[in-house]
Amino acid sequence: MSSSPTSNRVASSPVVGGPVPGAPVVDAAGFLLDVPLIGAAEAAERVLAHWQDGARLSELPDGRWLLRLAEPVRTRTDRAPGAPLQLAGQALVASPGQTGRPGELVLATGALTVRHVIAELRPVDPSEWLDLSGLTLHRLGPVGTAVEAEPVGTDLPRPAAVDLRAVAGIPGRSRRAGRLLGEPTPGAARARRISGVVTALVLALGLSFLASVVAAGVPKAPVIVLPVVVGASAGLTYRWYSRVRPGLRFGRPGGSGRTGRPGTALAAPVQQRRPRQRPHRRPRGQWLARFALRSPAGALLRERHARYLHQLSRSFRQRRWEDALRDAIRLSGADGRPEQGLLTLRLPDRFTGALRPSAQERGGAPLALPLSGPTVHEYLTGLYRDAAEALERDGRIDEAAYVLADLLAQPAEAVALLDRHGRTAQAAELAEGRGLAAELVVRLHWRAGNRERAVRIAHRRGAFASAVERLTATDPAAARELRAAWVDHRRRAGDRLGAVEAAWPDETLRPGVLPDLREAAELGGAARGRALVHLLALGEDVAEPVRALLAEAGPSAAGPSAPEPWSTEPSATERAAALAALAELRCADPAVDRELATFAVRSLVRTGGLPGRAAVRSESTVHARLLKRADPLAAADLPKPRRTGPGRSGALTVTAADRPGTLPVLDAARLDSGLVLVACGQAGVRLLGPDGRARARWDVPAEQLVVADHGGTVLLVARYGTVRELFRLDLATRRVERWTALRVRGIVPSYDGRHLLTVDQDGIAVLDTRATRPTVVHRELGNDQQAVGRIARTPASCAVVVHTRAGGHTAELTELWRWDQPGWELRARQQVELDDSVDRVALADGRLLTARPGEAPGASVLRWTGRGSAEQTVTGPPVVLGADGTHWAFTERSEDGLRTTVGGASGAAFTALLPGAVTDPVLRLRAHAGAVTCWHRSGRVFAVRADGTELLAILRVTAG
Repeated sequence: MSSSPTSNRVASSPVVGGPVPGAPVVDAAGFLLDVPLIGAAEAAERVLAHWQDGARLSELPDGRWLLRLAEPVRTRTDRAPGAPLQLAGQALVASPGQTGRPGELVLATGALTVRHVIAELRPVDPSEWLDLSGLTLHRLGPVGTAVEAEPVGTDLPRPAAVDLRAVAGIPGRSRRAGRLLGEPTPGAARARRISGVVTALVLALGLSFLASVVAAGVPKAPVIVLPVVVGASAGLTYRWYSRVRPGLRFGRPGGSGRTGRPGTALAAPVQQRRPRQRPHRRPRGQWLARFALRSPAGALLRERHARYLHQLSRSFRQRRWEDALRDAIRLSGADGRPEQGLLTLRLPDRFTGALRPSAQERGGAPLALPLSGPTVHEYLTGLYRDAAEALERDGRIDEAAYVLADLLAQPAEAVALLDRHGRTAQAAELAEGRGLAAELVVRLHWRAGNRERAVRIAHRRGAFASAVERLTATDPAAARELRAAWVDHRRRAGDRLGAVEAAWPDETLRPGVLPDLREAAELGGAARGRALVHLLALGEDVAEPVRALLAEAGPSAAGPSAPEPWSTEPSATERAAALAALAELRCADPAVDRELATFAVRSLVRTGGLPGRAAVRSESTVHARLLKRADPLAAADLPKPRRTGPGRSGALTVTAADRPGTLPVLDAARLDSGLVLVACGQAGVRLLGPDGRARARWDVPAEQLVVADHGGTVLLVARYGTVRELFRLDLATRRVERWTALRVRGIVPSYDGRHLLTVDQDGIAVLDTRATRPTVVHRELGNDQQAVGRIARTPASCAVVVHTRAGGHTAELTELWRWDQPGWELRARQQVELDDSVDRVALADGRLLTARPGEAPGASVLRWTGRGSAEQTVTGPPVVLGADGTHWAFTERSEDGLRTTVGGASGAAFTALLPGAVTDPVLRLRAHAGAVTCWHRSGRVFAVRADGTELLAILRVTAG
């Protein structure tokens, strides 16, 4: 609740000095409040304190307020909110004995009597003083109404197919070239059937002739006839079988085996010896092709391929571009590099349709013709490059781009060619379709006018900074516009400091981030420290809060503390962030800059350096930068910062509260400000201080917290059967709003502030949380692939166990997949062997933690597979595993309660003990803002620094 314009507050009684003995008591029908004297804020508070149903509030011409009550109240004059008014008939009078007409207000001012018609006074509506933004609107329905899931839209990126052949006006191959390449012609099906019958007859006659010769007793005839019959029969059989079964080779020519993506490729042989690989089984048809080449029919096959290459090269030499480009064969290999392929006796297949670059680079095994070799590959490469240069000189840009992108497999050169000749939109589509560098794709789309597409690609692939840097060199105005879009994108995602960092290199954009800095300061922690220094750099008068922040001498000896964001006692992370920011930024006022730099150097010397172990590397840099700007006379006698006190030895052991809380805790997260956000199911969400007191409450059911990486927003998830209802909480403004309801199998407990990872029946779905309705912007897995267990995620990577059952067959495969974020580049697929008796959790860095029964009775064997594999045996009851990001935990029962070991990428960090008898054997954890938060359903929460060096909070959640 807030009031109208603020002013200085005064005592609630109009009489200064307290109650007056013997003050008269009157029946007041209203009050006259002197607003110009006491202020609007105080007047509004008194009106609300004495408000009645049916009361009316009006404003006099001189600014005073008239509060008319529905029923008279008996009050003492020294306790009244204003001058009491009494009824005289139907008029309101200030003094006894006065009279007036009905509906009049009679006031005495010195010797004058002033009359006002109450109906003509300007009404004042107290409802305008109420601020309802902090309240959550709940639309009530009939009791028992189920939450319905909302429809989910799909907005997956679809790279445009660039048809360079159609743009260049190149029609299909000539009939002569088609016959030479073995392309189907009218009546080809009938010809194949006849060829099959003839082949079978030739084979049967040959075998019959051979049998009759042997039966006749001719001794040397088999030696002469056998090679001829077998060679001819093998060649004819392979010719027929390859036409009937074009897929006998391993993969389509030049394609990945997928339908609708035809292609032809000539693989160049390897000119240098490659490392020996594990033997593998040769694909079908290879032995038959090699046998046919060694038969007398091999010469005919080589002659056919030589004739094709001769006619192709003659078309290029004679500059008959139409025939040459129609019949050209694509050179395979990544970026045109030679690549060993599978042997084929057929000439390359013709493209079945328009020649279009695909979104992904064509996969599948390349093919090797009988005449393929280093000389042939180099000759065709030079031929194609000369053709591309000649076409560009003649102004035939589309044909030249086709040669570079499709024949030479050099899409980057084709993109540069199109961009050089003003074909920016076409170049952008080609670059995106071929998966070129993200900054190149973003820059081209932005220059082509596809602004929204450029922003989406930049965010999805994390290419904003590099794209802006690359665009600045060629088009500074467009780079500034792209940077502004970057700032708006981060602001909409709730990342205030991210918006500031995006805008800061451009001085013209800095004034626009002042609101973001003020809201970031409300978050507390490192965000507040950096925001205050940025405000100083913009000339804001916040020197006193920064001075108070730097004056803190260090953590209290009484134990860990995490003050409120508005407290004058800053946390260690807040102080370290402010010192680091002050070393990089200069204050707008040189005098203030020198004063604070001197103050910061003294603070570093007094506290022994930057707080935290991770800050040791940057201490010397921060100290040197601040020393250059500090007062030379004051800094001359100061020594260098020196850390004092021995470090902690051994693993930290934490003992949680000795008894359960009164509220269940279903999820928790320690924020960078030192406050702890807990989800208590139907009891709502609470923001707790280090002492356990509630700093804020939201009456929103929540069983799961999805915390943004930047810590500014949190999604509150309530589960109703298979449906999950989501609310968005802004921690800077403390406002909650409903977003949507989803029917999903699982939701990852962290996100980047915009894109939410979920698991549904089709695989992994990435939803845009800033869209008006839930929209899928990216998908992974699907078809016969299914995610097993929870997805482990960090801002840089994510991993999950994937079970594949291809085509519904009995063959199954279980792997651990790991992607780099935010571009979803698949980096690893590690096969794992799991069964129902094995408990497992995936870690975001690509490791897998499993727990299986040991050989000894009652023992469990823990095994970390992947990077840094290790194994550990735990004796006792079976352990329960947990993980979040790269941190893991295993919990075991002991005589004292639950004992949990928590660790990260470098090994075990600390051990926690949950005393007392507990029925739920699971102690859950979350890694966020440099801390690991652990909680139990019984209402006990504690937080430890991520490296296990310091206990940050121990809480017991109660209903008080």
